[in-house]
Amino acid sequence: MDPSLAAPSLPPARGFDLPARLRAAGIHLGLSALVAALAAALVFGLWYPTPFREISGGRELFLIVVAVDVVLGPLITFAVFDRRKPRGELRRDLAVVVALQLAALGYGMHTVFIARPVVLALEVDRLRVVTAVQIAEPELAAAPPEFRRLPWRGVHRVATRPPSGDESFEAIQLGLAGIDLGMQPRYWRPAAETAAAWRAAARPLDELLQRRPERAAELQAAAAAAGRAIDQLGYLPLLARRSDWVALIDRVSGEVLAHAPVDGF
Repeated sequence: MDPSLAAPSLPPARGFDLPARLRAAGIHLGLSALVAALAAALVFGLWYPTPFREISGGRELFLIVVAVDVVLGPLITFAVFDRRKPRGELRRDLAVVVALQLAALGYGMHTVFIARPVVLALEVDRLRVVTAVQIAEPELAAAPPEFRRLPWRGVHRVATRPPSGDESFEAIQLGLAGIDLGMQPRYWRPAAETAAAWRAAARPLDELLQRRPERAAELQAAAAAAGRAIDQLGYLPLLARRSDWVALIDRVSGEVLAHAPVDGF
């Protein structure tokens, strides 16, 4: 057989190219970290400002979402990146990875968004953090005009009125189902009444210091951060997601000045 007619020999296939895969995964990891940093600025700058990142568990929820997304994307890139593939096929695979990662991040960010705190409601003698998902949007029409749109940043400070007449039995039933007054916009009082209601409900901070002497350092630090003397401050227990907190209230203006992770009950 004429050697010139023989099939041309192919170059040997490259084996498992670990450096190339690591480089591709590293680039993907860097880009993912950048996107995560931008997402963190949005979450903690707008949706979960201090102290709600701790009170409402926003930090833990965001870290779970981002950690899974940031880790899985580069790992999948490491698995699919192979220079032996045709260029078009490799680009397609990487595009699918990025699309899946962005979809997962979008879903996670939506979950963080609807779980954001939107209302800090006074319920008789305590404060409750209410999240967006706990409020039925159609019911906002029954709220005072200034509270009919849920905030994107921070929370509405509201005071609730007690149920009256036929509302009482329904309120009890809803309360047993876990739907408290602060979650029902029809019970919110106008903003003009909020400061007076909070001021009237606040108890002297001296009282809490006497009941919780082991937490005196934290309470005194919070009072110092508020820029007020102990006798100028009241407190209200604050129902948090995982632990009990208190809000420190100016006894003259009714303004919330600071928070401390102390059981106020």
